[in-house]
Amino acid sequence: MRRWLLLGLGIVVLVVGAGAAWLWFAGGSGEPSTELTTPPLADDSTTTGGATTPSAPETTVAGGDSTAFVIDPAQSTATYEVDEILRGSPNHVAGVTSEVAGQVAFDPGDLGTVRFSEILINARTFETDSSTRDRQVRGPVVLNSASDEFEFISFQPTSVDGLPTTVSVGETVTAQVVGDLTIKGTTQEVTFDLTVTFVDDATISGTATAVVLRSEFGIDIAQVASVAGVDDEVTLTLDFVAVAG
Repeated sequence: MRRWLLLGLGIVVLVVGAGAAWLWFAGGSGEPSTELTTPPLADDSTTTGGATTPSAPETTVAGGDSTAFVIDPAQSTATYEVDEILRGSPNHVAGVTSEVAGQVAFDPGDLGTVRFSEILINARTFETDSSTRDRQVRGPVVLNSASDEFEFISFQPTSVDGLPTTVSVGETVTAQVVGDLTIKGTTQEVTFDLTVTFVDDATISGTATAVVLRSEFGIDIAQVASVAGVDDEVTLTLDFVAVAG
């Protein structure tokens, strides 16, 4: 009887070990497959809503005094935040990456001309305080970002609400940017709360934040003994500095 019990325990250990090994290797290295490049600006203003079509990248936009500001990854980060129960205690998880790209163009004297490019985030490069967690997040169960198909999270703005008519150097404005957020191959309409400061003629800085439900994007949680539960709500934040040219 004891021998059968030991054999059964041995099988359980092997199965659990195999599962852990699968989660480890399925998470990949976390290295990006390619260098991020800045997506092109949309052809039409996104202020009034509706889908947009990409155009060639540009710095000074024809037809006015609009200037394109390109996100500087050296000064910008994308973050996801979610609460979990880890080893029986509440734990706040924050995953951060500087692998972000995008641009916005506007005329300070006429913010109705504002145009955005697609915003890209390399989900493969998120890092938390645990490399084991990071591998699990990159694996097929969670973001599946270790695969080339789902390496990137994208946000395509379609409309902007709440902008003032004009902005001056040193002034901060707020708005809501509505668009299509794609994670793990699933697209949902999401609204980001945007705060932007027009630092000077060559620099803007700001934050965009939204709360999404991971279940709506088909994001599950890897089953590990140390984690008893993970909230459905996830906060996404882009802290950025963008420079002209």
